[in-house]
Amino acid sequence: MRLPSPPPLFACLLALLVSLPWAFDGARMQRAAERLGPRAVAVVPPLQALIAQSAGLDEDAQLAAVNGFFNRRIVFRDDVQVWGEADHWASPLEALDKGYGDCEDYAIAKYFSLLAMGTPVQRLRLVYVRAQIGGGSQAHMVLAYYAQPGAEPLILDNLATSVRPASRRPDLTPVFSFNSEGLWQGVGSQSAGDAQARLSRWREVLAKAQAEGFF
Repeated sequence: MRLPSPPPLFACLLALLVSLPWAFDGARMQRAAERLGPRAVAVVPPLQALIAQSAGLDEDAQLAAVNGFFNRRIVFRDDVQVWGEADHWASPLEALDKGYGDCEDYAIAKYFSLLAMGTPVQRLRLVYVRAQIGGGSQAHMVLAYYAQPGAEPLILDNLATSVRPASRRPDLTPVFSFNSEGLWQGVGSQSAGDAQARLSRWREVLAKAQAEGFF
């Protein structure tokens, strides 16, 4: 049986995905989605289209596109409601398959999607903060992007529709930050050890994201 040809726009995006040296594995991503279920399968084409379209965007536009994509597609729910446990760090496809997640899930999905676009890991940090919400202080996680070492980071957050410089987020007080290469006190340069060794949930979600083809 001959399969129908894909729509012209999607065909162009597929050709772009094949021709450019992406940091992700599209076939592995598709297989991982199939293991999760139909909702994950349905979200892979728009996710890969997002990655493909990023090739023609500048950094600010890439960050805005990723921030908006996940803020629109994941509805905030705490882990007890979604997973039946107090603290679960979902992989990007797990979060998209559920359609629900908490602050860690948004930040993790954005982190790995930017890696998939080819963003150097040194420019990204997941940041645990104390956030002023509703008159009180709550634990929260955001993603910080550094255009260059020592630069003021841009903050990707499920609490904000736009990507903003850290100086415009006085409601956030950094506690510690980490990425695939390290762990730091606050957002400075003072090492606090090996994130994979000290954060078991981070180690687990790294393995899941790799199995999903994000890097």
